[in-house]
Parts: sequence; structure tokens; C-alpha cells
Amino acid sequence: MPLCFIEPQNAIRVIAESIGREARRQLLGEVVRSWVDDIPEQELGVHYAKAVANLGEDDLHLLAAWHASLDVGHPVPNTEFLVGVFPSLGENRREALKIAAGFNGEEAMDAGVAEEHALDTVLPRLSRPRLVELANECVELYIWDRLGNDN
Repeated sequence: MPLCFIEPQNAIRVIAESIGREARRQLLGEVVRSWVDDIPEQELGVHYAKAVANLGEDDLHLLAAWHASLDVGHPVPNTEFLVGVFPSLGENRREALKIAAGFNGEEAMDAGVAEEHALDTVLPRLSRPRLVELANECVELYIWDRLGNDN
């Protein structure tokens, strides 16, 4: 039986403060993916629309190119098309949201938005099993960072 003296949510925060910039970027990506995995099916469309609405032109083009790989018609790199085609993505809807939310996360980091804000927003919304899974991934990121990657 493992001993645990810290809640997973707090472990994630401690690790985020203890790693280099590249590892923090990856950690933030894992947080976003965990959040998307925990969203109830019926709420995916609302979150996707919000994520796509915040994308810049370059990210809209990249997301449309990803849609093209799914053969959902001729993708148009604009918000209306991407939101309109979302229901037809079927099993790929979560992946589309992860991509769109990931673009927003990258832009936030580039703009200097603190990781703490992202953690404060997302971590309380995650289920306990998802937090435990995320904490395990964060430990792996911590080890990877400490083994000497380029930061």
C-alpha cells in the first residue's frame, strides 16, 4: 500500500514550480488534455466553441488542416466552419478540443500568463482519478526535467 502525504492537486503545483520552462509547457499541455478528458460528453461543443473563438488566424489554419486529415469536407479556417463541423467529428471531438485548447495554452504561456492561473482554473475541475493520473505524469516530467533536458 503506497503512502501519500500530499494531495495530487498539490503535488502537481509543487512539481510545476520545480521544473524548467520546457517541462512546464509540457505539464500545462497535460493539464489541458486531462481537463478535456474529464469534460462530460454533452459539454464538449460549448468548450470547443469557446476555444476556437480565441484562436488566431495561424492556429485556425492549423486546426482546419487537422480537420482535413479527417475527410470532413473542404475545411475552411474560420470559427464558423470549425464549430459547425464539430458534431460530425464523432470520436475525434475530444482530440479537436485538445488541439484548440492546446493552442490557447501555448498562446497564454507566450503572453506570460502564469501557469498558476491555468492550474487554479483547471485542477479544481478534475476528478480525483484524473488528478492522480495527472500527478503520475507530472512526476515523470519532473524526472525527465531533472535528468538534464535543455530548458
